[in-house]
Amino acid sequence: MDLVQKYIGQKKGVRHNTQANYDFVINIIKKEEFGTRRIDKIKLSDAKAWFIKLQADGRGYSSIHSVRGIVRPAFQMAVEDDLLRKNPFEFQLCTVVVNDSVTRQAITKEQEELFLEFIRNDDHYSKYYNGMFILFKTGLRISEFCGLTVKDIDLQERKINVNHQLQRTRGMQYVIEDTKTSSGTRMLPMTDEVYECFEQIVKNRKKVRVEPIIDGYSRFLFLDKKDMPEVALHWEKHFQWALGKYNRTHEEQMPKITPHVCRHTYCSNMAKAGMNPKALQYLMGHSDIGVTLNVYTHLGLIDAKEEMNRIAKLA
Repeated sequence: MDLVQKYIGQKKGVRHNTQANYDFVINIIKKEEFGTRRIDKIKLSDAKAWFIKLQADGRGYSSIHSVRGIVRPAFQMAVEDDLLRKNPFEFQLCTVVVNDSVTRQAITKEQEELFLEFIRNDDHYSKYYNGMFILFKTGLRISEFCGLTVKDIDLQERKINVNHQLQRTRGMQYVIEDTKTSSGTRMLPMTDEVYECFEQIVKNRKKVRVEPIIDGYSRFLFLDKKDMPEVALHWEKHFQWALGKYNRTHEEQMPKITPHVCRHTYCSNMAKAGMNPKALQYLMGHSDIGVTLNVYTHLGLIDAKEEMNRIAKLA
């Protein structure tokens, strides 16, 4: 525990969600007898046994992954300080505990069309149609989407300026942060349909007496009932409630849809359409091409067959 706290104590100026992750891991270690042990007494088998115990106690793979993400570099710091000869946490996590995390999958193009058609025609949820359509058709991260202001939408040049994101901390404080990575700062072109959605959003934007100002940014596109900018949680709830109504009124059920599913669906659709991976990497704001290429590895037999037929026609 002392080692982890020393390691975290050297991390200054971290983002609020990173600090929240630090606090989460510290709370886990505080509850564990393992956290009171001397670091020079911990062997490789001890480290593995602890992770196995955490999973047996009900901790999910993602939580254990978060713990390892802090404990391993903390022990590496001890190695570099000549306190230890070897780092007992230098092993692949998936070889020790079962990865029970649920991968967020893209929905099919047909499911996307059915869901958006339902939203557009629903008396209540139609007010979210333009926003949901944009999320499906741009691949924006939800925090980037929520951070958009009128100034960021260039209707004349039909461009979206993505250079920041809006977050709300657990203490309900609104903060503007840089994009997730340096590659996240980008200019996105608008299709005609996306342009029409933004045009409607700007035109029908809620008029308030006093514009909320967050770290110098104002005139956010979407405001809640308290005239504050909507954040990720708002849109997650919009999707959750809309999806609930869809599944109550349709025999064929729709899988879980979240803002991140929209992003993953956009990426998958572009990959299936044959977009150059480097162009798609730029649009998605991925810093690592490997993240983009992982989408291509999800393509199946039908996609491969369509691609072979397309190539055959060109020959």
